[in-house]
Amino acid sequence: MSENWNLSDKEWQERLSAAEFDVLRRGGTEPAFVGEYTDTETEGIYRCRACNTELFRSTEKFHSHCGWPSFFDPADSDAVILKEDRTFGMVRTEVLCAQCNSHLGHVFKGEGYNTPTDLRYCINSVCLTLEAAGDTA
Repeated sequence: MSENWNLSDKEWQERLSAAEFDVLRRGGTEPAFVGEYTDTETEGIYRCRACNTELFRSTEKFHSHCGWPSFFDPADSDAVILKEDRTFGMVRTEVLCAQCNSHLGHVFKGEGYNTPTDLRYCINSVCLTLEAAGDTA
């Protein structure tokens, strides 16, 4: 039983806080080093705050010291969509939730981190909820 995630802006605004709406639905970015999950080491599953889809796991999270939570791989390759982003005069790769098409952050390659994929999924904390290991959703 799948929910239809093709919601209007008004419906999204009713579901999300102003900060969540700005980032998830408008492609904004939360300030660096202030996010709830930037430095957390809690084991568990990171879900999309908009639709609750599993996106990342703590086993793929690492400290990049960039100011946002960083992961080297999504929990399931089909959990996210990658899209070219040419905003602000840069060429980057945007990361979107595959279920509800919400903006999550960006992915960067070749930065030299000691990770199995050489990728850094730089994700806004406000886009995530953490289901700690042992908790039930």
